Amino acid sequence: MIQLIADSSSDRPKLSGVKYVPLIISTDEKSFVDNEHLNVNELLDYLADYKGRSYTACPSVDGWLDAYEGADEIYVVTITGSLSGSYNAAMAARELYLQEHPDAKIAVFDSLSTGPEILLILEKLQELTGQGLAFHQVEAQVREYMHHTRLFFSLQSLHNMSQNGRVSKVAAAAVGVLGIRIVGTASPEGTLSQLAKCRGDRKALPELIEQMKAAGFHGGKVRITHVRNPQLADRLADLVKTTWPGSDVAISESGGLCSYYAESGAILVAFDF
Repeated sequence: MIQLIADSSSDRPKLSGVKYVPLIISTDEKSFVDNEHLNVNELLDYLADYKGRSYTACPSVDGWLDAYEGADEIYVVTITGSLSGSYNAAMAARELYLQEHPDAKIAVFDSLSTGPEILLILEKLQELTGQGLAFHQVEAQVREYMHHTRLFFSLQSLHNMSQNGRVSKVAAAAVGVLGIRIVGTASPEGTLSQLAKCRGDRKALPELIEQMKAAGFHGGKVRITHVRNPQLADRLADLVKTTWPGSDVAISESGGLCSYYAESGAILVAFDF
């Protein structure tokens, strides 16, 4: 049996035949499991008022093993290893599973990204496995495809990143007070990198389009996710379609993990080229 699996940083897209393994978002008072039962609005409202430390935990090795169970051809996609131990846990589970099922085949992909870029990888996996290709062909073609996908994002708050120590509290406060939007990308090394600071959405959206052009996008698949900001996602989608007519554009809401890091108002855009 073929099984596609991703951790919940993928935003749990509604793709048939895909299992999702949850990450956990926690404070010193409360924890939220990023699964189908999570109320993202409740999570965001709670964190906006919370003044203490917050952090995330990757899926356990046992969690990955449970997802592998019953399959003999397994493809796994995880959040970038620079933000989480999810990839390492999935690899450890792979070794244990192969000890018990030596004939199984398991490919684990570190997306070096998150959110909608993982969706692109899952869609490619669905396409290739649906063609009946051999395991090694699917793995090789997906690894090559990952050299031709990118993720950009626009954030209007860095509160949670400051609460878990990823950015300074001074930098986070400046973004909130001055109405600055941070435009950034998932780098080829899997880190989140700032590219520009823009005053408001009117400047951030054209900046995203320019970054897509510079990355080599000429039209194709575009997957946009947002954190409680459908209007901005729609505006970006319209800009993409105007700039590159015929592009395959889809919009969805961010799940718990991406909403935690990106925060309310954010948009993320992934594409292939």
